[in-house]
Amino acid sequence: LPITISTKVMTKLASKQPPVSREEVEQCFVNCEGKYLTDQREDHASDPPTRWFIAETYYGRKLKICFIMKDNDVIIRTAYAPNAEEIRIYQKFGH
Repeated sequence: LPITISTKVMTKLASKQPPVSREEVEQCFVNCEGKYLTDQREDHASDPPTRWFIAETYYGRKLKICFIMKDNDVIIRTAYAPNAEEIRIYQKFGH
């Protein structure tokens, strides 16, 4: 599936510490071993719903990838290093 990252989101990813690259996002999709979870938090509700997963880049960097699916396109909303709680949730429900 094609991955779309808007200029606005690319700017946001570039400002992360350390920055997240398009290549790292793509690598996480390739390396994803679990399933995509749907963000259930009310303040994150969207149409279509936001999905997310945690995977590693080819160099072992763990990232949480948040995206929506629209017309067979993956639209990235954000990507960043997950915190311990996000990792716990994904290990419990994503595998």
